[in-house]
Amino acid sequence: MTKLKRAKNGRIIFTKEMKKDYTILVPDMLPIHFEIMKYVFLNEGYKMELLRTAKPEIKQLGLRYVHNDTCYPALLVIGQFLDALESGNYDVNKTALMIMQSGGGCRASNYIHLLRKALEKAGYGQIPVISFNLSGMELNSGFALTVPIVRRCTAAVIYGDLLMLLSNQTRAYEVNNGDSARMIEHWVREITEQFKRSKGFSFKNMKENFEKIIASFASIPINKVPKVKVGIVGEIYVKYASFANNNLEDFLHEQDCEVMVPGLLGFLMFKVDARIQDVHLYGGSKIKLGIATLLLNYFKKVEKAFMDCVDRYPVFTQLSSYEDTKPLVEGLIGIGNRMGEGWFLPAEMIELVKHGYENIVCTQPFGCLPTHVCGKGMIHKIKEMYPRANIVPIDYDPGATKVNQENRIKLMLSVAREAMV
Repeated sequence: MTKLKRAKNGRIIFTKEMKKDYTILVPDMLPIHFEIMKYVFLNEGYKMELLRTAKPEIKQLGLRYVHNDTCYPALLVIGQFLDALESGNYDVNKTALMIMQSGGGCRASNYIHLLRKALEKAGYGQIPVISFNLSGMELNSGFALTVPIVRRCTAAVIYGDLLMLLSNQTRAYEVNNGDSARMIEHWVREITEQFKRSKGFSFKNMKENFEKIIASFASIPINKVPKVKVGIVGEIYVKYASFANNNLEDFLHEQDCEVMVPGLLGFLMFKVDARIQDVHLYGGSKIKLGIATLLLNYFKKVEKAFMDCVDRYPVFTQLSSYEDTKPLVEGLIGIGNRMGEGWFLPAEMIELVKHGYENIVCTQPFGCLPTHVCGKGMIHKIKEMYPRANIVPIDYDPGATKVNQENRIKLMLSVAREAMV
């Protein structure tokens, strides 16, 4: 067993020695994005696996070690980690866990402490937990988000957003069932192979790939018949993770809908922009301000290239750029509201409505105050501003039944179908 080193606060440090033979487990949230991102770290010498288990027992395992008033995503992720450790598939003395920390006021910043507490209680106190964050909150000698890694991860996010956007718009109308899924598999393989050759993440490479990816999806035979168009918004984990939202996207496709899920890049830009605004409003490190500004400008540059490529194919619809979302919430909510998804959540709802996705499912963990205020709390006003908006908030927690959630969504869809007649 590797000798453990601890920080001043008692947490176990993930050391350089651990990098050689420790397997890092990561909870999956976005299967396309995270699969590509996984190879970024594999190519850097890390051993990493994504956890895609979705057994009902995981929720009960999470409840055993986490209070039921705790945020639902934390309960699921912690339950998923403990399920993996108890499975016998991993050497618990050579396993590390990785979890994201937002660094904001949301409880997501505290998941890592709840996880460590649960590990101690379950008898796995020797397992190091790595914080994945851009705020420098916790440092580990064996893990670092270097500039090359950040560049590659950014490319992975962009590719994931593009593949998700295109596949959702072709899947609903494809003549040959499964064409879109096979195209995703092809491009995930191609991009990860490029990453292995240190290709695919430069600005030039990305623009070339964007064109090829869009052209390949545009070549899929489709039958464009009228369908109900549904957007999905909400708390980031429940919005994206099928385990958390009870396979919401698949359910909507089964109901013969076209689905639009806003990409991850906009949320990342929102978080980086919030750091910049904090310094302008309250002061702070000029170095951090400079780094955040450079990062946001890079995101904007890649976003524009992405959007310019999609614009050349009228068959595909895309949402607004990040900067264009800010004016949408004027008179509705201040852009200083950034807890959780903050002002960006109602902005996503409005841009979905403006782009023809007037039927919206707002996913929210029960007890998530930011989502209830900035999501559910904004719905009435949004409907006043946009009378065609048809929005249903859906709570997700261990006690909520899938049948009840789907019945509420079906009621929303029945209203949508009546409006199409």
